[in-house]
Amino acid sequence: MVKVRQDAWSHEDDLLLAETVLRHIREGSTQLVAFEEVGDKLNRTAAACGFRWNAEVRKNYEKAVDLAKRQRKERKKAMKQQATDRVTSISRTKEINTTKQPSTIDEIIHLLEQLKESTALNNEAEFEQMKEYNQQLTNENGEWKVKYEQLQKDYETLKEDYQTFVNIMDRARKMVVLDEDSSLSSPAFKMAKNGNLEQIAK
Repeated sequence: MVKVRQDAWSHEDDLLLAETVLRHIREGSTQLVAFEEVGDKLNRTAAACGFRWNAEVRKNYEKAVDLAKRQRKERKKAMKQQATDRVTSISRTKEINTTKQPSTIDEIIHLLEQLKESTALNNEAEFEQMKEYNQQLTNENGEWKVKYEQLQKDYETLKEDYQTFVNIMDRARKMVVLDEDSSLSSPAFKMAKNGNLEQIAK
């Protein structure tokens, strides 16, 4: 179902939009997802929410946006450090356990399990890095999509204004031509000696 609202934005609407966008920024999500969430709550389109944010609301929350971005960066850094610490801890455990050769089946199995977990954590750390990069690209794509939709809207408005201007100029031109034709076809008269009007031959 197409969501259409023509009424003005209230202060509460702007506050909801700002809080939702800032939360998504902190959590590493995209602004586009935030616009869709707000749109569902306010029965507006995501494009309308994005336009409202970029045109009116964002300028009042510049410091909050910068803070949210720093918090997102610190959060990702902490998660990455935790993964690195886990890998380091397991690696140290592995080094301690491999100082002597495993002598029983249970020790061999335990060593293999440690190796498996260490490899999995290394892969997890690489996966988190790739996930973070992909999230960054998704965020940028969402922002560019909103800007593109606004440019498309501006283009359509400009196109309509131009067509209106062309129509006005065309009507004005036709009126001028009509006036010229009327003046050319009007008969000319002169007063004769007997007082009668005589048409002047063209």
